[in-house]
Amino acid sequence: MSDEPLPEPDRVPGAPHPREALRIIGQDAAVADFLAAAKAHRLHHAWLISGPRGTGKATLAWSIAKWLLSGGAESGLSTATDDPVVRRIRALSEPRLHLVRRPVDEKTQRLRAEITVDEIRRLQGFFHMSAAEGGRRVAIIDAADEMNQAAANALLKLLEEPPPAATILLVAHQPARLLPTIRSRCRELRLHPLGPEDMAGVLQGLGLDQDAARLAALSGGSVGEALRLAGQDGLAVYQRLIGLFAEYPRMDRRAAAQLAETAAGRASADGDPFDLVVTLIDRFLTRAARTGLMGAPLPEAAEGEAEVLSRIAPGPAAARLWAGAQAELSARARAGRAVNLDPSALVLDMLIGLANQPAL
Repeated sequence: MSDEPLPEPDRVPGAPHPREALRIIGQDAAVADFLAAAKAHRLHHAWLISGPRGTGKATLAWSIAKWLLSGGAESGLSTATDDPVVRRIRALSEPRLHLVRRPVDEKTQRLRAEITVDEIRRLQGFFHMSAAEGGRRVAIIDAADEMNQAAANALLKLLEEPPPAATILLVAHQPARLLPTIRSRCRELRLHPLGPEDMAGVLQGLGLDQDAARLAALSGGSVGEALRLAGQDGLAVYQRLIGLFAEYPRMDRRAAAQLAETAAGRASADGDPFDLVVTLIDRFLTRAARTGLMGAPLPEAAEGEAEVLSRIAPGPAAARLWAGAQAELSARARAGRAVNLDPSALVLDMLIGLANQPAL
């Protein structure tokens, strides 16, 4: 048996687990909605916490759990750090809290791709066993859109006949993937991308002061995405991508091939190199299209980015061209990954295709 700690699928590499967070940043509306319902004694049994990745959904779920199980006496969703309940929750030893997430395969010691029905059956057992003790009980499902069909059906039965004094918090990055009948039985708290000031504050608090502005610009208001980019040296990769278009429509094919080779690296705990490169190409095309409509984005996500984007996207016609390229290449990347095409060959083909776009 390995002495290495088991991976946590609901934790962003390079960041503390959301259960360790002391406060919620930039999501005042969602916090206010929940507190209004709780204080009016209209606490729904199931809450769907949705929004883009990395915007604080899990942090909100854990904050709600701490607040409810510690008595809900504090203002806002704040709780005292020395509260015994909070300490037990952070240690995953609070008996009135149950966490559902993708399990680790006992044979391979790797995370499974889905939340299985066995995990939902354990949740049902938790509510059954703890019912005799009385009091509030809380479950967190992170992420609910990772349930397979059997797990989703089992959860639906639980939501149709909810246990007394139970609060089920469903974290969902893509709520449309959930069964409509599950969504209809939940009250939704919708989170939004963080603004530049909130992003900068969070990233600086995590020790990313030097690159905070560029990471915030490239991550689209997602702290989780910014941390992923930082962990995979995404800013340097994006700088190379900007360099490829410095003389557009000319492109250095050798530099393009070297960038494509970056996508062929082995996936690790920090992320998948292919996914990183494809994501950055997607962001580049999105920012190019936006430049054609609204002008160059500020702050820049790379040195010289504003100049490059302004030159390749001087107006609405160019914006339409780059937006069309973004949609086409995103579909091509998904299809290529599905049939296991060589990552470097696929990325090189994407870059050459962009170089062959008509210059405007």
